[in-house]
Amino acid sequence: MRFVFPGRSRRVRLHLDRPSPHRYHRVAPALRIVGGLGLMILLGTLLLLLPGVGASRPLTPIEALFTATSALSVTGLSIITPGRDLTLAGQIILLVLIQVGGIGFMVIAVVTFRLLGRRVALVDRIALRDSLGLIMPGAILKLTQGVLVTVVTLEGIGAGLFWLLWRENLGDRRALLFAIFHAVSAFCNAGFDLFGAVPDQYPGGIPNDSLSLLVMGSLIFLGGLGIPVIANLMTWYEERRFSLHTRMTLVVVVALVCAGGIGIFLAESRTGRVLVGEPWYRQILLGFFQSVSARTAGFAGIQPFGDISPASQVLLIILMFIGAAPASMGGGITTGTFAVLMVSIWAYARGLPSVQVSGRTIGDVMIRKAAAVLTISLFLVLLATWLLLITHNVGLNVALFEVVSAFATCGLTLDFTGRMNLFGEFIIILMMFWGRLGALTIIVAIAQQQPIRLVEYPEEQILIG
Repeated sequence: MRFVFPGRSRRVRLHLDRPSPHRYHRVAPALRIVGGLGLMILLGTLLLLLPGVGASRPLTPIEALFTATSALSVTGLSIITPGRDLTLAGQIILLVLIQVGGIGFMVIAVVTFRLLGRRVALVDRIALRDSLGLIMPGAILKLTQGVLVTVVTLEGIGAGLFWLLWRENLGDRRALLFAIFHAVSAFCNAGFDLFGAVPDQYPGGIPNDSLSLLVMGSLIFLGGLGIPVIANLMTWYEERRFSLHTRMTLVVVVALVCAGGIGIFLAESRTGRVLVGEPWYRQILLGFFQSVSARTAGFAGIQPFGDISPASQVLLIILMFIGAAPASMGGGITTGTFAVLMVSIWAYARGLPSVQVSGRTIGDVMIRKAAAVLTISLFLVLLATWLLLITHNVGLNVALFEVVSAFATCGLTLDFTGRMNLFGEFIIILMMFWGRLGALTIIVAIAQQQPIRLVEYPEEQILIG
């Protein structure tokens, strides 16, 4: 189609039917994030299907898909035992998938572009901003590079401490592999472990000596703070102030860890519970470690984990559902959503016209987003739990625990993951995929953009409460 404007010495033609050579750049950032994770899962599945990855036999397609999804969503649920069922090459592939899933494939893509000397387009910066959970795209490339350096440094320190702690039992070479793998798995809140290869030395799973738990818990805690908080902590010496997001995140995280640690200690230190045989300081340490780990890391410090009380199961489900901070290595509805909802309820109870925190006002858009995330997440968790209940002979507590663990990309399980049928495995795969991206990202990616409404309708009241 051509439009010709007369009365000019030169004719101007507008070609409206010619496809744009830059159609790729019109893809919405949210759709890029969803599609990027999907492609990474496909690539990870193919890598795990290569010869020489399985220890005694090649992995089946569903085993490879489940493992790749769990690794890239940094969940940790597994229908195989990585330490026993994967060769060294397979364990290295799994380690790379965990690291990519933890840092974020958008970060990897941007860094690769920079190393190749390519310019990072604005739409890619926006996609990176969305994947990191940032509000403004300013200085995004500098922030990305700083975060990468910080992540590698913290994981390196953790690996060094693990090696010193485990070399006596595992030997220098094996301890080095285990140290690097578990430092990455802990900081990325993945929950995968290799100790299934040495069941005689560690029959309960991960080492639960006090020093190992302190190092692992510290890595999990830092990884669950979120990239915006880590970036704010890195630049504190320049700005001398914390953002409202950082302050609220730290308050909520500390409150959840303390509430969970004390609750698990009280529930499991009673007569007949799993922590009774431990000294009192070990009971407190194990309770607090499990509280930290439940917020999307998935390591079972309490052993045997399947024997925890129903009270602890309920508490862990709540912690997993809330999850880690936004743009962190973890999942759940995030501490940001939880904090916004709590302060909104408090403001409503006090009769305030707006939600105010520390001299700042939380906008109505943020409150609606938080309500949408909670509503969609509850619906999805209940639907997935119902599907598991009608297709498996399992109790409500076990099915709900498994679904919330997958949704929160946690990885804790009540010994149910390996007993699911094919349909259940696909349900958990979808939950892990959804949990890693978040409700709003997927909804925005699949929903059509609505046109601007030029007509406002009169308000009408309905009864609630």
